[in-house]
Amino acid sequence: MKAMRTIGVVTVGRSDYGIYRPILEKMAGDAGLQPHLLVAGMHWLEAYGYTAGVIEKDGFKKLEKIVFSFDSDSPSGIAATMGEAVSAFSKSYAKKRPDILLVLGDRFEMHAAVLAALPFKIPVAHIHGGELTLGAIDNVLRHSITLFSHLHFAATEEYKKRILQMGEEPWRVFCSGAPALDGIAKHTPLSLQELARHLDISLEEAPILVTYHPATLEFENTAYQVDQLFLALARVDRPIIFTASNTDTGNAVIREKMGSFIASRKKTFYVSNFGPDLYFSILANAAAMVGNSSSGLIEAPSFELPVVNIGRRQEGRMRARNVIDTGYSAEEITKGLSKALSPEFRASLKGVRNPCGDGRASEKIVHVLREISLDEKLIIKRFVDIHGI
Repeated sequence: MKAMRTIGVVTVGRSDYGIYRPILEKMAGDAGLQPHLLVAGMHWLEAYGYTAGVIEKDGFKKLEKIVFSFDSDSPSGIAATMGEAVSAFSKSYAKKRPDILLVLGDRFEMHAAVLAALPFKIPVAHIHGGELTLGAIDNVLRHSITLFSHLHFAATEEYKKRILQMGEEPWRVFCSGAPALDGIAKHTPLSLQELARHLDISLEEAPILVTYHPATLEFENTAYQVDQLFLALARVDRPIIFTASNTDTGNAVIREKMGSFIASRKKTFYVSNFGPDLYFSILANAAAMVGNSSSGLIEAPSFELPVVNIGRRQEGRMRARNVIDTGYSAEEITKGLSKALSPEFRASLKGVRNPCGDGRASEKIVHVLREISLDEKLIIKRFVDIHGI
């Protein structure tokens, strides 16, 4: 009989926790795996909705708090946070070394967790590798995490091929699909009226959902970009719900201008954190999503939701036909919104296929985490050359 394995699950914000949740639920029913949640970063910040409370509410009482400061969103401030985060995670591993570290995506805080694991020889399993986001430093961080990792769970076959191109041995790389789709498959959305009651806001018609994060390779232009976004949104006579941007360089500008816009306009609301269930309900009820979040490309197709994707932040990611790409100008965003809100475009999305999986990712991921041999072969990575290049 195999000994129980401890899986260190690194979560640094609301976006990754919603993706992890189906995997954590699957682990909870598996006698061979014990999740150990390392809860860090934005989860502990009131400005971002104190989302650690959502994790505790889900029943994960024995989580480990990983604390590091976010003194500023300047490049030097972010670099300092990265260094502090490496130290914080290393102290955790020194106290309790997980058998496998499970990480997700491309955040600088997630990268710090992986970097700290290297001298401890902890095998790393990475979800959502092989993707491209050419307008953000996340693109480089994601590929770097891939090179640190020992197991890979890609959302699509195309992303799996990219991981193989990076020299990874084929037995390490799995096409699992996107875990967020597992949660969507089991979720029953609230009605618009029920959602409004839960959020304590007035929604008489379907709102526009806006999530705009800094495009970190263009952070000098953040003020212009959000000014253009708000000019376009001001032309729409419909409720608007904003969610919080992340902690990247430029987020303070977004938050300041967002606050001014909300204060100047009726039927406009701010929700720092929906939690996974309410978030799926807003996707089910929204008229359109606007911004530059990966959620518009990964989760939104499952709701046949029109998405106006602004700028370069998500450039390179696969898209379903629900996505309307625009530039940064108010005129381009307005044109995109007009198309997204048209009955004809919404009707055209009936039956749209989500390219990111079949809703069984957590089952595939948990199986590998339970069955993979924790031996020297897993730890010592060999580079696979691609001949003929």
